Amino acid sequence: MTQITPKDGFAVVTGAGSGLGRALAQQLCAEGFTVVGTGRRAEALEETAALCGGRFDAMPLDVSDFDAVTEGFAGMTQRHGPMALLINNAAVYPKRDVLDETPDRFWHSMKINLGGVYACSWAALQDMAPRGTGRILNVASYADFAPLPASAAYSVSKGAQRILTRALIADLFDRFPDIVISDWLPGALATGMGIPDGLPPEVAARWGAKLALMRDAGLNGTIFERDMELLPPRGLKSKLKDALLLRRPRPRRL
Repeated sequence: MTQITPKDGFAVVTGAGSGLGRALAQQLCAEGFTVVGTGRRAEALEETAALCGGRFDAMPLDVSDFDAVTEGFAGMTQRHGPMALLINNAAVYPKRDVLDETPDRFWHSMKINLGGVYACSWAALQDMAPRGTGRILNVASYADFAPLPASAAYSVSKGAQRILTRALIADLFDRFPDIVISDWLPGALATGMGIPDGLPPEVAARWGAKLALMRDAGLNGTIFERDMELLPPRGLKSKLKDALLLRRPRPRRL
């Protein structure tokens, strides 16, 4: 298993001003990485920087502003060199009933949760593709499988984000097998977007950072939930073959 180290380059965490993004930034800084953390609130990023020490570079950035993303990512590589890792974590969960979710509001959430992931991934690939190596981890959700009330924009955008992961791999894997892209579902967290009795983001961040630093071609397109791989559905024929050969597919654990 190829492991990313600080010698490979710096890391980017979007939505690093609070919650899981802040915890991921702290974890990666503790691993010795220079981390560029983006977010819309400069003061929140400065709070993250104070927790991370001198390895954190705060970059106020709205991922729904695609021109700003392109310019910002170009500036990151000019300052810090090669980009080893991008964690697409930034998202909004407005929790509005569909009768209040106007088309403009709906599309604003889509621009952040889906458009922001594409914009940041595209910008990161401008550095990763010429070198033929890199890692992109998308923070995903089960919201599209079982949407909660007042979650139309969030559910649709997060479901589309997982399709985007597969689409990126379809375009890139044959040419760039060492650019590894996958999804991670951290579960319900005790954050502003989560639930009061959820998992502490610091605990989830340990799993997320470990997965993000694994750069093995076999991880392309995989989905991990918390600390365990979710195996893809298997058809009856495959199940019968496994039974005859006494095989039992085992998910990887972090």
